[in-house]
Amino acid sequence: MEYKVKDIKLAKEGKKLIERAEEEMPVMMMLRKEFEKDRFLKGYKIAGAIHVTKETAVLIRTLKYLGADVAWSGCNPLSTNDKIAAALAEEGIKIYAWRGVSSEEYYWCIDQIIKTNPNLTMDDGCDVVVTLHKKHPEFISNIIGGTEETTTGIHRLRSMENDGKLKYPIMAVNNAETKWDFDNVYGTGQGTIDGIQRATSTLITGKTFVVAGYGHCGKGVAKRARGLDAEVIITEVNPIQALKARMDGYRVMPMIEAVKVGDIFVTATGCNDIITEQHFKHLKNGAMLSNTGHFNVEVDYAALEKIATKKEEVRPNMVRYTLPGGKYVYLLAEGRLVNLSAAEGHPSEVMDLSFSNQILCLKHLVENKGKLKNKVYEISPEQDQKVANMKLESMGIKIDKLTEEQEKYINSYEEGT
Repeated sequence: MEYKVKDIKLAKEGKKLIERAEEEMPVMMMLRKEFEKDRFLKGYKIAGAIHVTKETAVLIRTLKYLGADVAWSGCNPLSTNDKIAAALAEEGIKIYAWRGVSSEEYYWCIDQIIKTNPNLTMDDGCDVVVTLHKKHPEFISNIIGGTEETTTGIHRLRSMENDGKLKYPIMAVNNAETKWDFDNVYGTGQGTIDGIQRATSTLITGKTFVVAGYGHCGKGVAKRARGLDAEVIITEVNPIQALKARMDGYRVMPMIEAVKVGDIFVTATGCNDIITEQHFKHLKNGAMLSNTGHFNVEVDYAALEKIATKKEEVRPNMVRYTLPGGKYVYLLAEGRLVNLSAAEGHPSEVMDLSFSNQILCLKHLVENKGKLKNKVYEISPEQDQKVANMKLESMGIKIDKLTEEQEKYINSYEEGT
């Protein structure tokens, strides 16, 4: 059996969700049409580990349409939509993913896609690349390149590159402007609020909403929370980002102060130990903790489990922990990605941009097979602008173009006052 999913009988429902996503991802449809003649992925095997959502299914269908043999796993234990996984399995994709996998099962799924002996990898968090290098180095010689979808994964890849451990080239999809300035800001912002509301059914208006980290994801979350009339506080370690947050009108303070006043918390740093045991005792009664960073290391889940006198799930993805002294706090989605674990992740329209970059990066890797060094490559401005122009076209929006005289002016040093 070339798949393992929760229930193959869910395929019919999953197919409807995928078809709806395709309606909202016009750039992906345009790329299918653009490359339908050369099918540049024909003969290539792809091993991918990106959240199994309806949008990812559109990406996988596109890879298959362009000729690829695709094997897929999830990249987070709680982010797989079982209906989507079933639909993909029914369509012949070698998929190993279901919601609620254990850590052991998670890496078993990644092992299965690696064992297909891929030529290209697609990652969201770098677990495929790291597992390949540490556990299955015998498959690396067959790989011509890979892509990475997220900030956390790029950080891990940079570390591998700096240590001389990276054995094949990777395209930093996350660093495309049409990815991080849209997916990370608008997608994470909306999806995170959606996840919190689904998990808690709480009123955000009027509450004190703490966002840890003012990178692209944190900015998006803060913007959406303020749009719902919450009082927003930012915590940061980077003085420039902290200054930006203050100039954008938010309160800025250390986490040890924020925990005393916050009602809802979202960590968005990509780092570990953001809200820890030292903070728990200062939290207000009923405070809600959540994370939208890639791994569940930002809220110290283990410490909360250790010190709690009682634990009770009050709603799906909402667990109440009673602390010594009788105070209680809530942890959402086990401290994992709340936007994907408690909701459906990013809207299709914004993932249209990110996944179009994925397709174009794979094309670049195929066209430059054997010519690239074992390093992390940035996305070209030309690719970024191509994706943006295609999106504008799909929206029926036209923009101005520079004249020859304007081109000459902005590229000249001779014109002065």
